[in-house]
Amino acid sequence: MKLYDFPKAPNPRRVNIFLSEKGIEVDKVFVDLPNGEHLSPEYRAKNPACDIPMLELDNGTCISQIRGICRYFEESSPNPPMLGSTPEEKAMVEMWEHLAFMNGLLAVADVFRNTAEGFADRAVVGPHNYKQLPELAERGSQRLQHFYTDFDQRLATNDYLAGGFYSLADITAFVACDFAKWIKEDIPASCTNLQAWYEKVAQRPAVQANP
Repeated sequence: MKLYDFPKAPNPRRVNIFLSEKGIEVDKVFVDLPNGEHLSPEYRAKNPACDIPMLELDNGTCISQIRGICRYFEESSPNPPMLGSTPEEKAMVEMWEHLAFMNGLLAVADVFRNTAEGFADRAVVGPHNYKQLPELAERGSQRLQHFYTDFDQRLATNDYLAGGFYSLADITAFVACDFAKWIKEDIPASCTNLQAWYEKVAQRPAVQANP
């Protein structure tokens, strides 16, 4: 079993934190993302989506999406549970993880990939080229501010995003907050609940092991 990885990028970091929380060690294969190794014919043959990370099982099966990779490890190594234990908890994790991805990570990605010089023709992750659109960067900045305030409100009455337990939803939201620093954005001073949660999550050993 091998995990194709570029640890500095937000999406691989989500999986690496998840694995560290579970105490799972997997052989890693470094993929040179800046130099386009994920777009090579060899990698594309394993993962037509051309994204990172990707899990290759011993039987040759390749799983490329974060939720798919995390689901595999949750089912094969259920403790500690990171996707919820009861039907309600699982649904809450799914909901808040999706919101953190859509409204946090993707909002930052819209700004970063539509403004960074190195992504002039790579504004969208994947096998196809798309030009940058300044309007998407502007909208992404607005969405990020709403992400901060919406999640601050959620954390006013909950210790963690899915309720009283730490989960993949928190990992995704935490990584989104750190990813925002790439575009020189920080949690607003007014979002005290979000900031307190961020500082708490930042102290977790699995997070500190995957900076």
